[in-house]
Amino acid sequence: MIDLNNLFEFSRNHCVAICSFLVPANLLATSQTLLLLLLKRTITQIRFLAVIASILALTLFFHIATWLVIGVVMPPTFILLGLGTTCLVTNLWAIFAPSHFQRLFKSSWSLIRGRFSNHQVTVSNLTK
Repeated sequence: MIDLNNLFEFSRNHCVAICSFLVPANLLATSQTLLLLLLKRTITQIRFLAVIASILALTLFFHIATWLVIGVVMPPTFILLGLGTTCLVTNLWAIFAPSHFQRLFKSSWSLIRGRFSNHQVTVSNLTK
């Protein structure tokens, strides 16, 4: 049987190493999920990477929970909880509603492109 007390102690003793791995891993995995959605890859590829990113986010939650259990409540605790929540929600949204993300990307891109096409700067306008 797993002794949770030893696991919690390990998590707290190696906090810097665990966080220095989990934070960039969460950001990279979630970014890759969004990139696959943007590139319109197959749903299997998107879900596979989103599941991996969700596991990383849940691991971050469990690591933070070891600190909350002993009563450590500090700004980094809430910042990491916010990061984990954002990554987890983004990946779950990508798993269960990938078409919503693709429509969001498409409408955002058309909005951005429309904003810049109305404000084109030409060389003749700059010399006046």
